[in-house]
Amino acid sequence: MKKAQKLRYKVFFEEMSAQPNVMARLARRDVDIFDQVCDHLLVRDATPRPGFLKKRTVGTYRLLRQDVAERNFGFYTQGEFDIQPLIARHAHLNFLELGRSCVLAPWRDRRTVELLWHGIWAYVLAHKADVMLGCASLEGSDPAEHQLALSYLHHFHRAPEAWRAEALPERRADIALLDKDQIDPKRALRALPPLIKGYLRLGAMIGDGAVTDRQFGTTDILIVLPRAFINPRYIQYYGAEATRHAA
Repeated sequence: MKKAQKLRYKVFFEEMSAQPNVMARLARRDVDIFDQVCDHLLVRDATPRPGFLKKRTVGTYRLLRQDVAERNFGFYTQGEFDIQPLIARHAHLNFLELGRSCVLAPWRDRRTVELLWHGIWAYVLAHKADVMLGCASLEGSDPAEHQLALSYLHHFHRAPEAWRAEALPERRADIALLDKDQIDPKRALRALPPLIKGYLRLGAMIGDGAVTDRQFGTTDILIVLPRAFINPRYIQYYGAEATRHAA
């Protein structure tokens, strides 16, 4: 867990524009109450590189199962989006929250992302998760700076009613900033962060509205990815039993 927290601090607070509180600054770790009840997926690299430790953590995801969330603090996502109606509509399904994802800059490549997703897929299978959800971020807390990307997401990838959840009213920012006929989908895709593009390729949908996170300096959207909606070619690629990168 501490390795994940240190990596998150380096990426979120040192590289990006997040503002650490006093405790985070002193510990040089990104910490919140959810860490203690989550599982932390790590990608580690032992390949020699000048200026880096011999073995280092280069990528991470935080995973929170529904049964664990219900016994503790709920889902982190509930602080930004009203997901309870979504969960209630699919009470027979098992939800898994994905969050706090980051990769150290020199390792932001396809290989690292593949390893993270392979780990998530293995976790989904092991814990019989049916739906993945969580917040994904665009850098900057002014949605107008991302009007093309956000409008594209709203018009082309918004979840149907059965899978939709809305940003909390008191925190909501509109993302339908352009009309559909004003959007060039190819340009919009180029404007999206790689992580969000990856979710879309997998088959993910987005919620209604966005939330601006002032501490982290981001505009957050809700990602919803039912296991049944995952693009079959990715299941084939990673293996139906998550064996592609098995040790």
